[in-house]
Amino acid sequence: MGAQWKQAGREANAMKRGQIIGKLVREIIIAAKLGGADPDLNARLTAAIEKARKNSVPRDTIDRAVKRGSGQGEDAAQFELVTYEGFTPEKVPVIVECLTDNRNRTAPEIRHLFRVGSLGAPGSVAFFFDHLGVVEALHEDPSRDAESDGIEAGAQNFESLEAGEVPEGQVGARFYTDSKDLGAVSKWLAQAKWRIVTSELRYEARNPMELDEARRKVVVDFLNALDDHDDVHRVYAALK
Repeated sequence: MGAQWKQAGREANAMKRGQIIGKLVREIIIAAKLGGADPDLNARLTAAIEKARKNSVPRDTIDRAVKRGSGQGEDAAQFELVTYEGFTPEKVPVIVECLTDNRNRTAPEIRHLFRVGSLGAPGSVAFFFDHLGVVEALHEDPSRDAESDGIEAGAQNFESLEAGEVPEGQVGARFYTDSKDLGAVSKWLAQAKWRIVTSELRYEARNPMELDEARRKVVVDFLNALDDHDDVHRVYAALK
């Protein structure tokens, strides 16, 4: 048998990395499609490109994604954002965002994942979540008052980023906005010298469920199966 298990592991890791890169590229495409190809005028695109670079996505791949999303050339993107709702095993509400070029392919595949997941099921769960804009940003001045800047920018709320998320000598904050104000808040913060790390719409659970270790593992396994689907962009679960 030799060391075939090592080769299998390498192949699995390569496949997983390919999925991660695919999701990062599609985020760039959708950001460019929604907000244009100029990162200086599109905070979501700036954050998507920075995340791709941190994950060693090649520059030419990033450039092609921006062009596709902004409709440049014959390879213009036809992706659309499609949302599915349901329950995981243990009845945890979940929202699944997909970026797809063929919803007729994606919809039955997502429904199949809910069926094969133990007791997972489609259903309406949006009322368990708030749909918010979220901006995560860093500032090189550690004395910068994030709360005051958030108020000036038009954010509804803010919280400090955890120490491990902030480089030494800087300050970091997560700003929450109304969905319609995400672009304006991101732009104001960028002009105030905040470095935008994330600028996106999210579903935040109103009352996350707490499960014991065994039940939580069943739910997490189900969520991972959803997240591994090529068309799945984000998975939001009401789980602590």
